[in-house]
Amino acid sequence: QGQLVESGGGSVQAGGSLRLSCAASGSTYGTYSMAWFRQAPGKERERVAVIYTLGGSTDYADSVKGRFTISQDNRKITLFLQMNSLKPEDTAMYYCAAKLRSTSSWSGWGQGTQVTVSS
Repeated sequence: QGQLVESGGGSVQAGGSLRLSCAASGSTYGTYSMAWFRQAPGKERERVAVIYTLGGSTDYADSVKGRFTISQDNRKITLFLQMNSLKPEDTAMYYCAAKLRSTSSWSGWGQGTQVTVSS
């Protein structure tokens, strides 16, 4: 899938929404899974949501369940993260990555997109 490019971040007030996008240089058909991660200053990187390409099942971190939704377009080129009911603790740099096989490492890291939520 090559390098991934994240976009859609911004500054919002608590309770607001943002939709992040992650564009691949080609189709991600054949990848095992794709995911969104985030990292806040001074904190470890956290996997926020993952989608398994075959079948489309998803999984979320407890901190975002019920608020965030991960999805892909039908051509498997763009990955999305719909973020609703945002909280100040969601403030972080958000990244997307892909895993080619279940045993592969996450790859394709881009520059990330900043999300800032004010109270």
